[in-house]
Amino acid sequence: MMTIQQILTKYWGYSSFRALQEDIINSVLDGKDTLALLPTGGGKSICFQVPTLAKEGVCLVISPLIALMKDQVENLKKRGISAAAVVSGMHSREIDIAFENCVYGKTKFLYLSPERLTTDIARERIAKMNVNLIAVDEAHCISQWGYDFRPLYLKIAEIRELHPQVPIMALTATATPEVVEDIQEKLNFKEKNVLQKSFERKNLAYVVIQEDDKLGKLLRICSKVQGTGIVYVRNRKKTQEIAEFLRKNKVSADFYHAGLTPEIRSKKQDDWIRNRTRVIVSTNAFGMGIDKPNVRFVVHLDLPDSLEAYFQEAGRGGRDEKKAYAVLLTDKADQLDLKKQVEESFPNLRTIKNVYQSIANYYQLAVGSAKGQSFDFDISDFCNRYSLKPLTIYNSLKFIEREGYLTVTEQLYNPSKIHFLVNKEELYKFQVANKNYDNFIKLILRSYSGIFDNYAKINESELAKRAETNRDNVISILQKLDAQKILSYLPTSNLPQINFIEERVDADYLRISKENYDERKKAAFLRLEAVLHYASSIRKCRSQMLLAYFDEENTYRCGVCDVCLERNKLEISNLEFEKVSDQIKKVLHKQSISLNEVVHSVRNSREDKTLKVIQWLMDNEKIVYESENKLKWSS
Repeated sequence: MMTIQQILTKYWGYSSFRALQEDIINSVLDGKDTLALLPTGGGKSICFQVPTLAKEGVCLVISPLIALMKDQVENLKKRGISAAAVVSGMHSREIDIAFENCVYGKTKFLYLSPERLTTDIARERIAKMNVNLIAVDEAHCISQWGYDFRPLYLKIAEIRELHPQVPIMALTATATPEVVEDIQEKLNFKEKNVLQKSFERKNLAYVVIQEDDKLGKLLRICSKVQGTGIVYVRNRKKTQEIAEFLRKNKVSADFYHAGLTPEIRSKKQDDWIRNRTRVIVSTNAFGMGIDKPNVRFVVHLDLPDSLEAYFQEAGRGGRDEKKAYAVLLTDKADQLDLKKQVEESFPNLRTIKNVYQSIANYYQLAVGSAKGQSFDFDISDFCNRYSLKPLTIYNSLKFIEREGYLTVTEQLYNPSKIHFLVNKEELYKFQVANKNYDNFIKLILRSYSGIFDNYAKINESELAKRAETNRDNVISILQKLDAQKILSYLPTSNLPQINFIEERVDADYLRISKENYDERKKAAFLRLEAVLHYASSIRKCRSQMLLAYFDEENTYRCGVCDVCLERNKLEISNLEFEKVSDQIKKVLHKQSISLNEVVHSVRNSREDKTLKVIQWLMDNEKIVYESENKLKWSS
């Protein structure tokens, strides 16, 4: 077998690993359960891909993001590495072929969505596989107190029982200390083992600007900062409006959100990656899995849902380790909007049960049915039929999902596919007996390879052009061949899916734990307060605030954020500033005193430096006048 350095060079073209990657790889090669904490863009996927290629066997990769899984599978295949994904919405025969290739073929990576782990076929086939590693991506999803809890992640530990000697690798870019402990406990780590790279990004300047004219400020940022950028907003309508505003002001821009067709999303993403578009305006649907190194600015026009989400999104800037800016533009209305949004994300229990009952009615599901079934979900049609608001449906489904009844996949494009169900000899006999299908079948055989062993992606319009007919006719022929069980035809789909994990229950018996509901609401408001504190604070270094949130203490001022730049104007070292500021704070917390008394209360500091610190504290409203000549600490 090749060494891990040889594997890195052969498949990725790198001559050396990034910081901590080699330690993480060697940890799992030594058979140790490993939690890898790496910041966004830190090269997490290489940490499980390289050790898998260094050993015999297949790696199981569990991830909640279907689009990201599909991208990684395609990227591995481009490198000549065999990989497959088993996700919701796949035909049973597709799933069967993927599992068979992992048991008997040369597939090295099997990507699974967490709901697939609950199926009998997955457990039966995984038990037969030669598994060398279990990799859990976005591992923070296993913690119910994290910002993106996925209840089916709790089932992952059960897979360990099938291969008790196989190490597990958990990976995440965002985890608070409580979540770090939770991950290791829920995945049954044999012993605690956390390998963590500091989340500090020295080249990234965090900036918070209180601004009423956000669009004007955005335009000035685009003008002053050269290079490509991302602008994050909360809703789809704003992406289009702001991209149009930038274009009118001669900034090359485009918009992106999950509601666009896959072809359009892919085109927009590719134009931005290749620098044909300078600025992409997007909802948080954009950026996951995209490794564009030269992003010079990331601007948030709305407050983020959590500091975890903000850290990930802002971290897409400056991955080439050159100077970049993460700018948050905010005003007082933003705080009210975010509080309202968090409140609305917790519909009452009666509403949640009503949405569940409406889902059952929509698909005409009897009590006790539907377990293991998947259904395309046209949310627009559903809203109209039951007079429900999309936000109410979305937030209610989140709670039903957390209780393990069903899952909802993101809107995803599944291209049409076909797979011959008969062997070559049987197909030839069918062609002889059915001359009207002969030319069309020959066209398929000329156009696609491996179609007897696997499903092949097809394009009905392209086939129609080659057959000199129309698309509807091609679809009709494929449907007839499918009905005769000559081939399996899976038409394209561009809808999210609802997957029933458990059988449908009477809505009155739907278990929604009030205790968990209340705890999650409390945790959501704590995350909200952390965001509001970050956005309103003007005293502490932005980088230090973010790092402290992830329990990195004793860090240094970054020197480049908006707070540090103001502080730098004082020409006082960080240590001096903190010593003087702490003394002033201690004195003014006890009593209100005059300016002269404040100056004389400070020890071991020149008077001119003390006055500069006092002036800075007053400018930033940490010290205010209580009366004509008395100062007090304001917070």
